[in-house]
Amino acid sequence: MFCVECGKEGPIFREGVCISCYLKTHSFSKGPRIVDLPVCTYCGSYKYKNTWPSDIFDEVIRRIIKNTFHISRELKKVDIDTECTENKEGKTCKVIISGFLDEFEITEEHNLLVRMNKIVCDVCSKRLGGYHEAVLQIRADNRKPTRDELHDIRLTVERLVGSLQAKGNRSLFITDIDEKHRGLDFYLSDKGAALTIAKQIQEQHGGQIKQSSKNIGMKDSRQIYRMTYLIRLPTYRKGDFISHENSFFYISSIHENKVHVFELSNWEKKVFDSKELQKANILGGKELIKEMIFVSQSQDDVQIMDPEIYEINFVRKPKPISFDSEKIKIVKIKNQVFLLPEKNI
Repeated sequence: MFCVECGKEGPIFREGVCISCYLKTHSFSKGPRIVDLPVCTYCGSYKYKNTWPSDIFDEVIRRIIKNTFHISRELKKVDIDTECTENKEGKTCKVIISGFLDEFEITEEHNLLVRMNKIVCDVCSKRLGGYHEAVLQIRADNRKPTRDELHDIRLTVERLVGSLQAKGNRSLFITDIDEKHRGLDFYLSDKGAALTIAKQIQEQHGGQIKQSSKNIGMKDSRQIYRMTYLIRLPTYRKGDFISHENSFFYISSIHENKVHVFELSNWEKKVFDSKELQKANILGGKELIKEMIFVSQSQDDVQIMDPEIYEINFVRKPKPISFDSEKIKIVKIKNQVFLLPEKNI
């Protein structure tokens, strides 16, 4: 058959014309030539339908196209692609819409100007205004937290905030970090996330969490409270040597309210509840550990030499083991010398 428009012989699609001639007078998609896209001056987030999704530009513009462009239901297996370039007003995009009309694949192109409107998003507005719903306070019981502890906790808080943000909590941010004489204060924008972070710190460092609230006003006829979560770290730390119930122990790890130790005399591993060790005597930390030169060994003893004064001593083995290292770590407590296992120190 012949197309009534172009006269070519071939299959007729509709209305007596071939597919090429039919597409000259029919379109299956249309949309605006210009769209306005609000973008935050500070964080670069894009606003879409009164929300600030954490999507990149390509994902946001695809959403806009799907909601502002009309695509005929006749077109099946629709695919939308964009090619965008920067300009003074924002971005110029070529919108490419393809799909199948019966068995024929067709493609239509549209030019779209995306005008970037610079504003400040809700989160950055709060951050700039010093907004916070919770204060996370780090203190220690009867001592000042060490620099290493505070550094480790600071990294933990920043990592957890980043992780929660990546999971979709866009409203979470650290407003300020204030280093106090006796600890550290974190000002956080989300009190629920602050409690989650406090529990994670307790899990890693032990101690107790105390909560308090302060009425800071009303919003939408509801009372607004600011929370304070005080984490009081225990007197002892991971890596401390302690005396408890006439025995000496090394603290290998702390998990929430459980303190994992091993007894120096026999290397037996034990777990104490934190309350059991409230009256434990802290003897010191890793500064007590000394490295000795291995000389010889018997079934029950090890002969070691102090490299500083060349003094040789015999130390009882905590259990039947054989040492094959040139150097051995020991700790001396109240005139007693104990051998230390390498893997636990």
